[in-house]
Amino acid sequence: MKIHEYQAKNLLKEYGIAIPKGEVARDSEEALAIWGYMGGVPLVVKAQVHSGGRGKAGGIKVIQSSYELRYYVSSLIGSMLFTEQTKGEGKPIDCVLIEKAIKVKKELYLGFTIDRTSACVSMIVSTEGGIEIEKVAAHSPEKVIIQNIDPLLGLRNFQITRAILSAGIDPRYTRKIGAISKALYRLFVEKDCSLAEINPLVITEEDDIIALDAKINFDDNALFRHPDILSLRDTNQENPLEVRAARYNLNYIKLKGNVGCMVNGAGLAMATMDLIKFVGAEPANFLDVGGGATSKMIEEGLKILVSDRDVKVILINIFGGILRCDTLATGVVEAARHLKIDMPMIIRLEGTNVEEGRRILAGSNLAFTVAKDMGEAAEKVAEALKSRDKA
Repeated sequence: MKIHEYQAKNLLKEYGIAIPKGEVARDSEEALAIWGYMGGVPLVVKAQVHSGGRGKAGGIKVIQSSYELRYYVSSLIGSMLFTEQTKGEGKPIDCVLIEKAIKVKKELYLGFTIDRTSACVSMIVSTEGGIEIEKVAAHSPEKVIIQNIDPLLGLRNFQITRAILSAGIDPRYTRKIGAISKALYRLFVEKDCSLAEINPLVITEEDDIIALDAKINFDDNALFRHPDILSLRDTNQENPLEVRAARYNLNYIKLKGNVGCMVNGAGLAMATMDLIKFVGAEPANFLDVGGGATSKMIEEGLKILVSDRDVKVILINIFGGILRCDTLATGVVEAARHLKIDMPMIIRLEGTNVEEGRRILAGSNLAFTVAKDMGEAAEKVAEALKSRDKA
């Protein structure tokens, strides 16, 4: 789960990390009130959306007058921000963060994330703050210093010192950056984060060290332990189909393809998407209904696939175990009748009660294409797409 910058900064503040003086505004009148409260110019206005690259997209601006503030905030609130990361879809701007401008001497990067290869948390430090760390790693890997943290020992002082000195940061800032590193690591662990980064972490003209921007993501599987964090969720920033799927405990991720997939099991889902790409098509989603899906969940999953305008063909690939093939078939038939699905549906069933499942599909008098194996299912998908293209 992602949160907004202002929410992330509030968490940093709780852990003793300095942030700029700022307030959130949801319209131009609130912005002008903040102007008075802040004592005038210069102020920085930052659109609050779940995306990086806001500055390049026009979502961040230094304001020099109350007139400019009113005009800029009015133009942002209620609009969509299109960044490189949103890939043409855009994110709605419901509020802005207004902060006192800070005179910056040096920008740094500090972050913690999960290193799945090393099976531990990694600390990342760089002198290239203000730039996406992925781009720095790609073009100047020597400027990205990584320290893997033993989960039983935690972040050690020598690792902080080694990272700071290896990055080429002035040693006189070691104590201050070390305190911030420890606080950020503690936040990362206590709040079950998957990412906690300060970019940039700035050294000011007065030699203060402040978190000028922050991004924090959380492990969805741990949110049940953090109702306070879950309350920060902004579903307006998420894909509507993904939000809808979550209500029915369906694991759904929207993709940029034309084949709607419904599968049980993440491994089978990945294999299914590979097969779709192998025959020249593109998956429109990742949809894992799970092993304990009911016919109602199957129906809701199909509703989501049908409501996706990009989907031209539906592929259902089920290996019956806990989710029996007859349960799947019943849900598919009920959904197809209710929704009056008119697009090709290819179904591959195998496993528990497979013959009963196939009997239910055959007796429905609906135009399903039943494949005997995954290879045939992929071929039928390719044929169905070609037929639609010719029509």
